[in-house]
Amino acid sequence: MPAVGRLGELLVRTHWEFDKKRFMRATPHMDEGYGHFLGTQLANPNVGVLVAEREGEVVGYSYSTVEGRDWMSLRDRAGVIQDIIVDPSQRGHGVGRQLLEATLAFLKEKGVPRVVLSTAEQNLAAQRLFEKAGFRPTMIEMTREMD
Repeated sequence: MPAVGRLGELLVRTHWEFDKKRFMRATPHMDEGYGHFLGTQLANPNVGVLVAEREGEVVGYSYSTVEGRDWMSLRDRAGVIQDIIVDPSQRGHGVGRQLLEATLAFLKEKGVPRVVLSTAEQNLAAQRLFEKAGFRPTMIEMTREMD
């Protein structure tokens, strides 16, 4: 989980760089906290934490959940891809695509009728990956600062 935690912290840092007001800032030891949190999820049969390895090194991970009806998002039962990230040095080699395919296979085994995810508006590379895998835009999050 330490390698996954480091990638989780990278995910936080990347999003914070996209929009410093919308996304939380990485804090000291966030990698440990992120890794610990994902480790606590492993015993849940409706959670998938998958890793991509290259030569024994973790180079990416995905975190997905099976969720029931959600009145807040107006969504029936679905698989939700919470996180998917690949180490920047390993991007462009199909790791993200393979990780996405494995995550979709896990969620299909769980019998979900659909899979949803969110991606940062600025993350065009991720959006291209998701579109190639058959995802379509359905919601737009909007943020307004109160100051």
